[in-house]
Amino acid sequence: MSPILPPSELASLSTNPNFVLIDARNSANPKKIFEDSHLKGARFVDPNLELADIKENLAEGGRHPLPEVKEFCKVLGKLGIGTDSHVVVYDDQKGANSAARFWWMLRALGHTKIQVLEGGIQAAISEKFPLEKGASSNNPVDSYPASEWTLPIASMNEVAQKAGNPDFMVIDVRSAERYRGEQEPIDLIAGHIPGAINIPLTENMDDKGRFLSKDALYQKYSPLLENNDQVIVHCGSGVSACHTLLAMDYAGLEIPSLYVGSWSEWSRNNMPIGKTSQP
Repeated sequence: MSPILPPSELASLSTNPNFVLIDARNSANPKKIFEDSHLKGARFVDPNLELADIKENLAEGGRHPLPEVKEFCKVLGKLGIGTDSHVVVYDDQKGANSAARFWWMLRALGHTKIQVLEGGIQAAISEKFPLEKGASSNNPVDSYPASEWTLPIASMNEVAQKAGNPDFMVIDVRSAERYRGEQEPIDLIAGHIPGAINIPLTENMDDKGRFLSKDALYQKYSPLLENNDQVIVHCGSGVSACHTLLAMDYAGLEIPSLYVGSWSEWSRNNMPIGKTSQP
């Protein structure tokens, strides 16, 4: 199953009894945004409360550390997601925000019937997919039967050991301006992890916000993933990095390690800061 669903195919899935549509839009008040308007039949997940376990001190894991597996499995059960569910998730950032994070988390539990809606809610609206208002109707089931994350995850200490090592590669998917340290709109310090290279996630998409072709993405990333276990991908808080992991998976490549803490953790722990441009 492709990890990306074209919006034109969404309507035909809605008659599948195992189909579950998830709204993962993030905002200051995502529940209100959902209840004001969402794709018909969608179920609400809170990116900050259910897709992360945010600590009071953001130096502990960054802005969006992963929740415990058992807690996320409870969330999935509440959403009515079981092992047979065909899940499609969307956000309003062309899949580059919490939709990709939800995709990665479900894939990391071993669930393969999970797709990100290409182009997000805006693309579905363009395809005349109906909207509705009101609370989420979840049809809950038992907690999802999983006990661990099965996709590779890198810790801050591992990144510190491998960044700059010629045998390893750390990929920063933030904008070039943030990578170079010219601006930092979210975290406290501008710059990048020394030794990391910058491949902005926007390069995964065309000018309409749709993914490049599988072949184009394969040509882009396959030379970097010859040794998949030696590649670590990160962003600001471990959310949008999942968009690049999604692009790699879509291209038919193995999914490398995610540094969940990302820049938000690194920059709050007195780690070295780089502010030089890529060669």
